[in-house]
Amino acid sequence: MVSYKNYSALEAAELRVREAGEWLKLEDGLIETIVAPRRIIEVAIPFRRDDGSRDQLTGWRVHHNTTRGPAKGGIRYHQEVNREEVIALAMGMSLKTAIANLPLGGAKGGVCFNPKDYSIGEIERITRRYVSEISSFLGPDKDVPAPDVGTNSQIMAWIMDQYSTGVGHATPGVVTGKPIELGGSLGRESATGRGVVEAAALMLGKMGTSLQGKKIAIQGYGQVGSWAARLAAARGALIVGLSDVGGTIHSAGGLDLAAIDKAFREGARSVCDTGVGEVVARGVAGSTAVFALDCDIVMPCEL
Repeated sequence: MVSYKNYSALEAAELRVREAGEWLKLEDGLIETIVAPRRIIEVAIPFRRDDGSRDQLTGWRVHHNTTRGPAKGGIRYHQEVNREEVIALAMGMSLKTAIANLPLGGAKGGVCFNPKDYSIGEIERITRRYVSEISSFLGPDKDVPAPDVGTNSQIMAWIMDQYSTGVGHATPGVVTGKPIELGGSLGRESATGRGVVEAAALMLGKMGTSLQGKKIAIQGYGQVGSWAARLAAARGALIVGLSDVGGTIHSAGGLDLAAIDKAFREGARSVCDTGVGEVVARGVAGSTAVFALDCDIVMPCEL
């Protein structure tokens, strides 16, 4: 087996596919076809800031493989998004849809910026311009985006609206992860976190036990980690540790998730600012302290 520790995300993804292809004794040409992305578009996204000044960002959309059907994959808003990362994530989507035997291909998109540094109005203008630039790639029979890191149901609603305006009629099938009122799916918001908990429950079942009473530490308390924490706690688990970019907190008797969620609604920016549990370490470097906590299960739900 190859060690991927010192490779970039794209290099590691390509090496894994090549290794699997060789193990399956696929022809070299077929392996290259599987590795190579079908199409890549890089776009400039000019927009106006709230103060009237002009700014510009860079975005990407990658169709890795569309052999099985329309491309499927999220759109990521993050300051470290880059071309290679988007290609690697699109490749992962191709593999996931195939493994799940879905009639879909793999895609991914991203815009390089930190949405926390922009107003809601600015994010809407960025989203609409990005969609305008990639609209020829999109469509229910071409490419169906979804939420990812830094995006949510509101952004999917803007994508749907911008695309629908361009084609002249409402097209809810152009995105998933929409608000329920626009045809979104019940349970979509909690789906990924639920998958994490289901995976843990299935593994524990094979070990002859269950989530009841298990101590769980979770890296990340965003869209995935927060739902994983709530759903695991609902099955009787104790959430003893949480971490995010602000650091790590711990409580051997279980953290009060309701109090944490209330603190976030009131403006807390990190689990370390919620006043819940003991602050073990602060800062991005301190977030790794979650892996040293005494627990039965660790759930990595961070970027």
